[in-house]
Amino acid sequence: MQNRIDKIVKILDDKKAENIEIIDMQGRDYLSKFVIVATTLAARHGAALLDDLKSELKPAGENFLGVESSEDWTVIDLGDIMIHLMSEAYRAKYNIEEFLKELNTKSN
Repeated sequence: MQNRIDKIVKILDDKKAENIEIIDMQGRDYLSKFVIVATTLAARHGAALLDDLKSELKPAGENFLGVESSEDWTVIDLGDIMIHLMSEAYRAKYNIEEFLKELNTKSN
């Protein structure tokens, strides 16, 4: 699992995603075991990050179960890993990290 997360983070970092955060949701009542959140620089950057993730992860056997995408927010479901690529404005507005951390606290 850690190798998969490291590979995703490396792809995002190499392609200039910002403020990459990994949230461990193992043992919690949540859709996935890990959530990765990263800030995109613009809508085109988010689309390019999605393309890069697909082109590098699919050949490695990663299964993309679902992708929901808009100009400001892309959600990628890999089953046990969920990736959120968000514009800076959406990341500030929705504060998904804080929500997940609160969920983590309540589950303990």
